[in-house]
Parts: sequence; structure tokens; C-alpha cells
Amino acid sequence: MTTPFEKIGADALRSLIADFYDRVFRDVMIGFMFQGKDKKHLIDREWELIAALLGAPGVKYTGRPMRTAHAQHTIFGGHFERRLQILREAMRDHAVDAEVQQVWIDHTQSLRAQITRDKGSECATTAETAPKLAIVPDAPDLPPDKPIKLGRR
Repeated sequence: MTTPFEKIGADALRSLIADFYDRVFRDVMIGFMFQGKDKKHLIDREWELIAALLGAPGVKYTGRPMRTAHAQHTIFGGHFERRLQILREAMRDHAVDAEVQQVWIDHTQSLRAQITRDKGSECATTAETAPKLAIVPDAPDLPPDKPIKLGRR
């Protein structure tokens, strides 16, 4: 039986992770969180983590526990989701086998509670649950060039 690690291979995995971190470091939404970080170190630890996860023989993760490694950072659910999206895009662009993608994504999502305290990044209100806005037919038309003053009268 072929392991997920054998499906992707050591070199392809390292290449994917290096590309992934290049994308993360320059991303406008989360790149700021990686300023001053050692990219090579992150690539090496991520490679160990994912290689071991995918069944690479003899590979052990030597990094800190996820909760410890991320405790000093304020990471919101949206940050977590953005990183996950970048990972999905990198895997797609590297034509990673679907099983490997699923194992990796599932594992990443299982680490969520150790990385962020946010339960989710979904909006609390959706189009279905949002209150409907009423149109007031007798509202006065305001000229577009007149500012509206707010405050007490």
C-alpha cells in the first residue's frame, strides 16, 4: 500500500512547502505576522510535521507543540482561514494528489484550537438571517451636495 508521503515524495513536499511559505510571507492579509521570522526554519519544521503526518519513514517533528509555538501571537480565525486558503492554492498549483491534500487539510483543521481561540471565522449574520431593510416611501429626498449633520438638536 502506498503512503500519502510516497504519493508526493520528499523533494516535491519540500518544494511545495517552500512555495507555500513564499506566498504566506508576501500575503497582504497575513504576511505581516511573519515579519522577522526565519523562513527556512519554518519550512524545515513544516516539512517534518507534514512528512511525519503523511507517513515518511524515520521522520520526526522536532518543533515546539503548536499551542506553545503560537501562544505569543494573536491569531484570529480569519488569519487561520487565510493560511489554509493559501495552502489549498499551493497544493492545487503543485498538482498534489487528492488524498494527500485531504489528509493535510484535515490535520491542519484539527490543530485549529491549538493555534487560535476563535471558534470560527464565519460571519454571524448571513443573507438569510439578516434583518430586512424597510424602504420608507415618504422619506424626504436630500440634495446630493448637502451634508447630513448628525448629533443633538
